[in-house]
Amino acid sequence: MDFIARKRNGSRIVTQIVVILLAILFLVPFYFLVGNSFKGYGEILSNSASFPGAFNGDNYTQAWHATNFSYVFMNSLVITVVSNVLLALLCAMCAYKMVRNDNLFNRVLFVAFVAAMVIPFQAIMIPLVQVISGIGLMNTRIGLIVAYLGFGAPLTVFLLHGFVKSVPVDIEEAATVDGSSPNGIFFRVVLPLMQPIIVTVIILNTLWIWNDYLMPSLILHDPQLRTIPIATYMFFGEYTKQWDLALPALVMGITPIVIFFLAMQKYIIEGIAQGSVKG
Repeated sequence: MDFIARKRNGSRIVTQIVVILLAILFLVPFYFLVGNSFKGYGEILSNSASFPGAFNGDNYTQAWHATNFSYVFMNSLVITVVSNVLLALLCAMCAYKMVRNDNLFNRVLFVAFVAAMVIPFQAIMIPLVQVISGIGLMNTRIGLIVAYLGFGAPLTVFLLHGFVKSVPVDIEEAATVDGSSPNGIFFRVVLPLMQPIIVTVIILNTLWIWNDYLMPSLILHDPQLRTIPIATYMFFGEYTKQWDLALPALVMGITPIVIFFLAMQKYIIEGIAQGSVKG
């Protein structure tokens, strides 16, 4: 018994060491990003791996003013929140309708959503810009949100469609007997049960939309409509790269996402736990 216990303890220690090494490996890019954000331009170029000799907070002040960070932050926040809310709500309604009305049309529609997932954005970005321009939404936040709805719907519907299948129909039948309308059944019964997958979808779409550069750069041309990635890219010119300002801007850009992920962590764990019970 002592031998088995020692063997288990040894295996546990080895596993912990491997996990710690992997954690250090994944944290190395954050060290370079945060550490170099406090250095001067010359110090970054001379030795980017060294610890900052002196923490230069002026980098963050200059980057804040150069990017007009408060304004671009609000642009990114509005676009991300509105896109997420519409994607989650509209795609949840779409997935629920397709699952509960299992006919040929809805099956073909679901296959079309799945097929759209494999189409790269680069293949449709020119037609997308033409469509947005044709409906008069070019260079507007609404146009960018509409583009995110179209491009984000396939994966969102796919994830929600699989989850709706696990929702028992008996619950909806009981609500119908109690006199609930079809809309009431969805919003009061089904939608709350979809919270774990909706949270997962929101996290995935937030990471994508918040950090996206290509689509906003195609649709938003007004400097007043810049998002954080576009504003940060202004530090990278053809011949010069202002690393001493770009790195603080990157840190300020990813900080809200890190805070958001930590705030949603309990919901992620809850969703994984519920999914394992259902499985």
